[in-house]
Parts: sequence; C-alpha cells; structure tokens
Amino acid sequence: MWATPETAAKGLVRRGRPLPRLGERGASSALPLLPLLVAALAAVPVLTVLLALAVPTPEVWAHLWATILPRRVLNTLLLVLGVGAGTFLLGTGLAWLVVAHRFPGRGFFEWALLLPLAMPSYVLGYVYMATLDYAGPVQTSLRGWLGPGFSFPVRTGLWAVIVLTLALYPYVYWLARAAFYELPGSAFDAARVLGHGRGRAFVRVALPLARPSLVAGVSLALMEALTDFAVVRFFNFPTLSEGILRVWYGMMNREAALEIAAVLLLLALVILGLERRLRGRARFSQSRGRAPGISPQPLRGGRGAAATALCTAVLLSAFGLPVLQLGLWAYRDLGGIGGAEWAGYGTLARNSLLLALGAAGLTGLLALLLAHGVRRGGPPNPLTRALVRLATLGYAVPGSVVAVGALFALSRLDHALNGWLEAGFGITVGLLFTGTALGLLYAYGVRFLAVAFGSVEASFEKLKPQLVEAARTLGASPRRVLLRVQLPLIAPGLLTGLLLVFVDVMKELPITLMLRPFGFDTLSVWIFQMVSESMWTGTALPSLLLVAVGLLPVMLLVRLGIGACGAPNPRPQGGRA
Repeated sequence: MWATPETAAKGLVRRGRPLPRLGERGASSALPLLPLLVAALAAVPVLTVLLALAVPTPEVWAHLWATILPRRVLNTLLLVLGVGAGTFLLGTGLAWLVVAHRFPGRGFFEWALLLPLAMPSYVLGYVYMATLDYAGPVQTSLRGWLGPGFSFPVRTGLWAVIVLTLALYPYVYWLARAAFYELPGSAFDAARVLGHGRGRAFVRVALPLARPSLVAGVSLALMEALTDFAVVRFFNFPTLSEGILRVWYGMMNREAALEIAAVLLLLALVILGLERRLRGRARFSQSRGRAPGISPQPLRGGRGAAATALCTAVLLSAFGLPVLQLGLWAYRDLGGIGGAEWAGYGTLARNSLLLALGAAGLTGLLALLLAHGVRRGGPPNPLTRALVRLATLGYAVPGSVVAVGALFALSRLDHALNGWLEAGFGITVGLLFTGTALGLLYAYGVRFLAVAFGSVEASFEKLKPQLVEAARTLGASPRRVLLRVQLPLIAPGLLTGLLLVFVDVMKELPITLMLRPFGFDTLSVWIFQMVSESMWTGTALPSLLLVAVGLLPVMLLVRLGIGACGAPNPRPQGGRA
C-alpha cells in the first residue's frame, strides 16, 4: 500500500528524537554535486565517440571511405527514411482510425495494437526471414502451386524496412492516439462547418495539433532503427550499426569501429536536432480540459469490415503470426531437449535476470539522485536542465555507439588504474571494468537512465511543494525529506521506471553482445548467435520467454490507460463498438 502525504509527514517527528536544525551539515551536503557527477559519468561514452570526429585518424577514414562506408551510409539513410515514413503512416493512421471511428472490434484493437511492443525486432526479423526465405514454408508452398521456378527475393532492404516498421509503429501509435484523444472537438467541428470533409479536417487540424507527439513517436522509432544491426544483417542490408559489429569482430579493428560509431552518432544527433526543432517551433495547445473530444464516426457495412480487417492484418503480421510460428517451433523442439539443454536455458535466463535486475537498480538509484538533486533549490534552472539533458542523452544514442564509447573509456580507466597501482604499490589488479559485469552495467546505465529518470521526474512533478516546505520548516534535512516524505510518495513512479528498464535490458542486444564478459551469454545473445547459424528452432523457447517478459510494460500501459497523456478513461463514445 502506497504512502499518503499525511502518513509521510507524520514520520518526520519521532518521540524522544530531536529533529535536525535547518542548515545542519551532514551527508546531504554532497547532494548538490550528485547531478553533476551523474551527468559527467553518463556523458563520457558519448564524448569519447565525439572525440573521434574532432581528432580523426586519416588513414582509417581513407580506408573506410574506400571500402565499406559509402554504401553503409546510403543504406542507413534509406533505412531511416523508410522506417520513418512507414511508422508515421501506419502508427498515425491506426491511431486516427480507433479514435475518430467506430467499427467492430474497436475496443479490443485500441489496446491490442500495442502488443508488438513486446516483440523484439530481431526476433520478428528472424521469424520473417525463416518463414519467407527461399527454403521457407511460404515459398516452398508457392512453388508447389505455381511451379518450381517461382521465387521472390527476401534478403533485401525493403523487407528490413517492413519488419522494423511492424516492430516500431507502436511508438507512433501510442503517442498519436493520446494526442488525438486530447484534441478539442470544437476545433474539428469548426473545420467541418467551414466546408472541410473529415479527411481534409484531419490533415488541416488534427495533424498540426498532434505534431509534437507525432514527431516524438517517429523519433523514437528512428533511434531504435539506427541501433538495430540484427534485422539488417538477417536481410543482408548493411548499415552503419551493423558495420560497427562487423569491424569489431571481423577485422578486430576497434579504431575503425570507433570511427564508424562517430558517423552513426553524428546522424543520430542530426535526427535529434531536427526533432527538437520541429517540436520547438510548434505553438499549438493540445489540452482540451473538460471540453468534449472528437465524436467518432460509425463505419458500417463494407467500410467497418475493412477497418476491422486492416487492424487484424497489422496485429497478426506484427505479433499474432510470429508468436504462433515460435510456438510451433518450440513444440517441435521440446521432444529433443535434454537435461543439458534445459540447464543451458536456465543459465541464459539467470544471466539475463541478473543483468536486468542490476541495471534496473543502478538506473533507479541514479535517476532518484538526479531528479532530487536538480530540484533541491526549487524549479530547475538552465544549468540543471542542461545537466539533465546531458545525463539522459544516452537514450537518444544508438546502443552500439554507447558500447564503443564505454569500452574505450573503461579501457583507459583500467590502464590508468593499473599504472597507478603498479607505480605506487607494485601490484596489478587486471581489468576491473573492461569486459566485466561492472562495465556492462555502466553502459546499461548510460543507455537507459532516461527511461528511469522520466518516470521518477514525473512523480516528483506531482508532489505538492507545501509538503517539502513544511518538512524543512520542521527542521528536516534534505536527505531525511527524501527518505521519509518524497520516496514513499513517488514509489509507484519509481517502480514503473524500474520495470521499464528491466524489460529493456532483458531484450537489449548491441551493448550486451559487444561488452559482455567472456563466456557470459544471455537470452538475446543466444538468439542472435543461433540465428546467425540458421538454427531457427533452437531460438524459439528463449524468444517466447523474451516476448512474455516484454508483455509486462505493455500490460502496465494498458492498466494505467494506454492514453495516459490523453483522456482519463479513453473509451469509444456513442455506445459499444
């Protein structure tokens, strides 16, 4: 049971224990430095990669431009354009369909269309590749009907764009749906009165008002597409992210990998800058307060059936059929799994759980310290806002870039530490951070701090300032206010952030693959390695486990109201759908 403001305030005064006086020195005196320290630690990998652009290596750049870089830059740009357009059209179209129309199954589809969030893109990618490839069941059946010469190419950039669009459209759908529920119906009705049809009113009114949310959703999808290297490898569409891994393991040239990571980081920063510019120039208000929203239009007959068929086709393509295929593979594989294989799966699951729990705890603690530290002096000032933006930049950076930057930073730290210990004490401790679980957790913290911080900061925003002021007036120190008043009240938001980080780390692939300790595999790494060896059925059980874990945040979003930014209880208006 969560604490209430009254019970939290009562805990400040205990019989027989004097309260500290205002301004009393203690451990809390170091709190103002914590945001700066967290921001500095989180920014080190990104700054390390940026340094490769400031101090380039001419011979490395010359070799890359003469061999692999031009094609990968072009493919990355094509991937960004394709996934951006696909997720925008699919996510926005589905969101407008369920908000502004009534059709059979609407109440089910408005939350079920979020289910593909639980499907890791690399799992969806290998299921599609194995099913649609030349030797897969689809083309084999078609050759039986159409003749032995029938075939169609699958390992192309088009299929990589299609798979990533199906995996990432829920980011746009979720934010667009919430934004459309916030639209005031009066603005939409005014456009109709002026002679615009519903389609034109959607383009002229709804899209401009929802633009900040749409841009944010598309940007999230693009960042996930940039960090992907598994799907593009499965479909033989080399990109910058895939090039980092290929150079890292194939050529064993970490300097070249750093240079490629710098190019990818530059592209990510350009996308992030465009996103902020587009959202910053918007001057529309989306809050409709108590005003009624858009009245949904009934779709009857063939139009209603077409709407239901479209939602069904998207849901089956992105979630239903892949899960069914994984279930069939797992069923066929169960009979051949012995005790050693089950023990191996248990080890993989244990490793994934340990890393996810450790990363969730670390990011939760850092997010709590950062959010509390920047708010101690009242509303955040420009300096504290800059620190927050710097500390949470990792989520806007591809995971492979974070991995490369973290490895270079940690290796330098290990060499410096060993040199100091050997010079001063004559001892050598070896690698404490590089290639260890500590280094892996550090990279996770850089990548996912923004996820935990967003939930914690939102919870702090809901607290009444009078509670803190009353506690400080009673003589409580900032540390005691945090532990006895604020922490019990923000516990739900903190736990939400921990859950989101936990699930993200369970599914994370680039950082884990590049920085894990030797011989330390997780479910995601095992899936990638088995798919690389075309062992489809051996990946079914781990994939289903990751999908089941991925359903946790989706169910949380549904439980809290998938339009948390929208109507308090968004339901179809005008009766049952």
